[in-house]
Amino acid sequence: MKFLATAAFAVLLALPAHAAEWTVQPAQSKIGFSGTQIGAPFAGSFGKWTGQISYDPANPEAAHVKITIDTASAVTGDTQRDGALPDGDWFDVSAFPQAVFEANGFTPEGENKFVAAGTLTIRGISQKLALPFTLTMTGKQATATGHVTLLRTDYGVGQGIWKTGDYVGLNVDVNFTLVAVQSGG
Repeated sequence: MKFLATAAFAVLLALPAHAAEWTVQPAQSKIGFSGTQIGAPFAGSFGKWTGQISYDPANPEAAHVKITIDTASAVTGDTQRDGALPDGDWFDVSAFPQAVFEANGFTPEGENKFVAAGTLTIRGISQKLALPFTLTMTGKQATATGHVTLLRTDYGVGQGIWKTGDYVGLNVDVNFTLVAVQSGG
């Protein structure tokens, strides 16, 4: 009988652990971007996006994250720029209403630092992206902060006269803070 209990316990230990589901807290989170226009810096953010996160701190390599951004929700506070961003030259929201980042697995890079190797899709163009971030855990709350620089033309953002960096810089910095709480128990 003791042998059966020991064997059953060993089998349970051998089963893969299921990553916990995490619920993003939009009011405490932000996905922002910045760049330059005619040499002057500007910043903006996306007002509508969702996140699906599965993560087990004991097994970060099994994590999964999917962030879906409503590209029509981009705002910078400049009426002219905000009016142009949804147009065909920029995000072309009528044809491509969403941008998506999806990654399977987080690679530990030292104290609280990770890289999520995934794919970013904007305007129907998918590119591999290594997204570095710092993860802070407090009880059942997690806060991920990170930064990455994108070349906007890699994703077709900026068509026609906007393809060059003459008027709008080619590099776009993306900064994010995602706060999530562990769902369920």
